[in-house]
Amino acid sequence: MAAGLILVSHHLCPYVQRAAISLAEKGVPFERVNVDLADKPDWFRAISPLGKVPLLRVPRDDAEEVIFESAVILEFLEETEADPLHPADPLMRARHRAWIEFGSAILNAIGRFYSAPDEAAFFRESKGLSEMFGRVEAELAARQSGPWFAGDRFSLVDAVYGPIFRYFDTFDRIGDFGILDGKPLIKAWRKALSERPSVKQAVGADYPQRLHTFLRAKKSYLSEIIRLQAIAAPQARSA
Repeated sequence: MAAGLILVSHHLCPYVQRAAISLAEKGVPFERVNVDLADKPDWFRAISPLGKVPLLRVPRDDAEEVIFESAVILEFLEETEADPLHPADPLMRARHRAWIEFGSAILNAIGRFYSAPDEAAFFRESKGLSEMFGRVEAELAARQSGPWFAGDRFSLVDAVYGPIFRYFDTFDRIGDFGILDGKPLIKAWRKALSERPSVKQAVGADYPQRLHTFLRAKKSYLSEIIRLQAIAAPQARSA
């Protein structure tokens, strides 16, 4: 099953990163093909019903099947590849799936945060994000006994939250927004994930610059902060 898998990707997409992390954790070889979502090629439009990434192109006999939606891709890999990342217990598996959904809600909140058009909306979204991470912190406090969400075993929940925390590597270079303050378990989890090879290798070396450029172009409150920093930086160097 593993031979010939193609992950259709985008440089910045956190949902693609989930699939890449899962494939790496399972030791499954795959080819990665990036598309420009601002100028989608015809072949991509033809095989992506929602016009989104990721897609997983799977060889089957003399043809190909295309799987879309990251959650479906993750479940397909769980069903077809060795080294499962979900718990064996059905109740725990359901719990993990629920926190994966919560991770998707956090990604939506992150999008609202960096797209907020003015100061009031920006700090409202910042507060909302902090509260969401507060719920995750409480869950970790109630359940965790090791470096990962499930303790000493890396799971799909970890694959989902690694790309979430990657945003904060860039946010932290822009400013101190306090979203993760007072959440020591979150911070420890974030650090462990940042050092996991599968998480590190889920993006290219140019990811930080690409994300910074993307955020600066948003015409949002955050992009204005970035713009003002760029203006101030040459002045600071010449002072």
